[in-house]
Amino acid sequence: MPQLNTAVWPTMITPMLLTLFLVTQLKMLNSNYHLHPSPMPMKMKNYNKPWEPKWTKIYSLHSLPLQS
Repeated sequence: MPQLNTAVWPTMITPMLLTLFLVTQLKMLNSNYHLHPSPMPMKMKNYNKPWEPKWTKIYSLHSLPLQS
């Protein structure tokens, strides 16, 4: 069974990575990005929550009096 010749691998991988980098840079160069995007004003929405005007209290079991 012949041995796998890996001596040429760096010679093939290096130009491939360089080409991939250049293609990525060219694609990003052709993209249009806004230089200073203006923020959208946030509008607060008021939701109808029936529990807001009422006082609610949660009792823990330890604060309740003992019942016999």
